[in-house]
Amino acid sequence: MIEQKSLVYEKTVLVGVITPEQNEYKSKEYLDELEFLSFTAGGEVIKRFTQKINLPNPKTFIGSGKLSEVEFFVDEQEVSTVIFDDELSPTQQNNIEKLLRCKILDRTGLILDIFAQRAKTSYARTQVELAQYQYLLPRLKGLWTHLERQRGGIGMRGPGETEIETDRRIVRDKISLLKKKLMLIDKQMATQRGNRGELVRVALVGYTNVGKSTLMNVISKSDVFAENKLFATLDTTVRKVVIGNLPFLLSDTVGFIRKLPTQLVESFKSTLDEVKEADLLLHIVDISHPNFEDHIESVNQILYDIKSIDKPKLMIFNKIDAYKPEPWDPNDLIIKKTKSNYTIEELEASWISQSNDKSVFISALQKDNFKKFKEEIYKAIREIHVTRFPYNHFLYPEGLDKY
Repeated sequence: MIEQKSLVYEKTVLVGVITPEQNEYKSKEYLDELEFLSFTAGGEVIKRFTQKINLPNPKTFIGSGKLSEVEFFVDEQEVSTVIFDDELSPTQQNNIEKLLRCKILDRTGLILDIFAQRAKTSYARTQVELAQYQYLLPRLKGLWTHLERQRGGIGMRGPGETEIETDRRIVRDKISLLKKKLMLIDKQMATQRGNRGELVRVALVGYTNVGKSTLMNVISKSDVFAENKLFATLDTTVRKVVIGNLPFLLSDTVGFIRKLPTQLVESFKSTLDEVKEADLLLHIVDISHPNFEDHIESVNQILYDIKSIDKPKLMIFNKIDAYKPEPWDPNDLIIKKTKSNYTIEELEASWISQSNDKSVFISALQKDNFKKFKEEIYKAIREIHVTRFPYNHFLYPEGLDKY
């Protein structure tokens, strides 16, 4: 594994827009996240550019004046990569590349690049490769020289077929092969899920980098890879866990993010099936993040899209050790928040707890409030278990304190 100190970070520039639908505050928040994505991928952001526009320019996304400003900075600072916060059309990406003469990425391309770096198993690599080819297909352009030829030679080109047409055919064939491979793996994964018996299934869900893998390690006493970067976990990890004397299966899933590429949602179908087939969702939230409410909304939207929003859910507000409340809001009548006023009891009495589903406040790193955390999980799992096996209810007392 490459050590952090040996990494050479690419000079990168970020470009975002302020629109009627995305105000200045939102634009800054998205660019903050894009900078973290860039750092995760191995980029060092040295400048941000934003422009107020009503509608993106169909040719270059941003206006010609702002693009000239970016071009001057890129040339002067010898920047290697410019990253746009929104998805660019193939035409826009091609036009911008010609003008700036450097590597152009959008948010989708950047996320796909991170996924490619993080994919460790054959299954994850296949999923990411499919998403990359689906993203690449409409962006193929002439003189494509670095695409590996799977087919070619005498008799393999149609009459009058150009190089770009051949490349498109190669990519379509590759997509078809990867889809067939994934279908086979999906069947194997479904069989594995079916062989797990009647144990209650619990899935950790949440925004990326909220501490799901850290929590998984603490609960299951396992060693799932965890790191303070986005998308540290791509592969679903399933562990058998026992709380009290009640066994259940706990799965750690890929983190969600705003503007999640549709190609990834499609190719990671089996990973998301772990969520769809779970009996209970533990929605992990990083309470120390200033925009955790937006993260909750983004996760709920994806759960809605995969038809899992109505599943039994327990909100786990993690990283309370790093929580810094905002200055006191005179309109908040529930709790007067100050820098020193964020104990467990006060958090449980706050608007955060009262405006969400049943919730628990913990620190997975420091193991703060873990007794309450285990009690709530035990109650939720016991309720499902007793419903499924009513004749076994006497085996599992109502309270975890019996053990």
